[in-house]
Amino acid sequence: MNNDKKLCNEASFNNFYLEHIQYASNFAFYKCGDKDNALDLVQDAFSKIWENCSKIDFSKAKTYLFTTVNNLFLNKIKHQKVVMEYAKAAPYVDINNESPQYLLEEEEFKKKLQNAISLLTDKQREVFLLNRIEGKKYREIAEMLDISQKAVEKRMSIALSILREHIENI
Repeated sequence: MNNDKKLCNEASFNNFYLEHIQYASNFAFYKCGDKDNALDLVQDAFSKIWENCSKIDFSKAKTYLFTTVNNLFLNKIKHQKVVMEYAKAAPYVDINNESPQYLLEEEEFKKKLQNAISLLTDKQREVFLLNRIEGKKYREIAEMLDISQKAVEKRMSIALSILREHIENI
């Protein structure tokens, strides 16, 4: 049986899925910082692999998976930029009956936070999200990423400095 046919075999594909779902989900989460979006990205990537199984060499399927997740993430970011540009042009609808001042401040803060997080390098964002979102200790992060605890501390320090610099009142 040649390698690309192996991926089209349902049992082999299921094994590939089970073997890589957790790693791909973690990768997607550290890219986008949201579990639901990460799961969507990973599911879409596996769907693309299944649809193109005959074109993908089984030995390169893992690389294809992670590349696809990354590309889907980048496409999602581009789409969000378009949506945000449209939202700027469209009038805001107050669904929660919050005061206009509160809604404006909340929206401004969200934009500042998104912009500040986007300024972080992948490594800084990864450490920041592991620590602040998942609650991991620096020692645990160092073991996960196979780096020193000092490197984790430095990345976190720089990430926090960038966030403080770009978001006042944080």
